[in-house]
Amino acid sequence: MTTWQEPVIELPHHSLPDAPTPVGGCDICAALADQRAAAQRAGDLSRVVDCNVEMRRHPHPHPGRRGRR
Repeated sequence: MTTWQEPVIELPHHSLPDAPTPVGGCDICAALADQRAAAQRAGDLSRVVDCNVEMRRHPHPHPGRRGRR
């Protein structure tokens, strides 16, 4: 019986989607941007993505929409 190691599987490199821009004057967006920057410096890509998702989902008033965020 012959045994050998399987060849290495090369997975495609997926880059992160564009990071959202914090809304000016929003303390929550500013805090998330700071957390995202710290996560990037630490190489914690999972936290970077989490901050991006949270920033995208964070509600802000939209022009023309009364009473909705």
